[in-house]
Amino acid sequence: MGKVASDGFIDGGLNAIDGSTRLAVLPSEPANIAAITANLLASVVTDGSDFTKANGDTSGRKVTVATQVDMSIGSDGTATHVSIDDGTDFYVTTCTSQGLTSGGTVTTPAWDIEIADPI
Repeated sequence: MGKVASDGFIDGGLNAIDGSTRLAVLPSEPANIAAITANLLASVVTDGSDFTKANGDTSGRKVTVATQVDMSIGSDGTATHVSIDDGTDFYVTTCTSQGLTSGGTVTTPAWDIEIADPI
């Protein structure tokens, strides 16, 4: 018997991402929301317009996190991770390591979070 998941079912897992209210640039992988807040180098408020669902690149579905341009850098440090969160739950990914200086700006490119079809 085959395994099937409709797009709407998979999108249910991506809907939590649509509710994210902050994108943060971080110097390390955070363990929790408190660590994100305490260590962010730059951040921006996000809303549903920053997230677009579509068919996955390979299978399933994906959500694309929009480019965030010229975020103000609040602390010096080396960016190694980017997170999105809703104040309770979060998602973290790595980024190209880059030295950031307080008072400057940083731009994050668009990136995808993908959930594959069941196999």
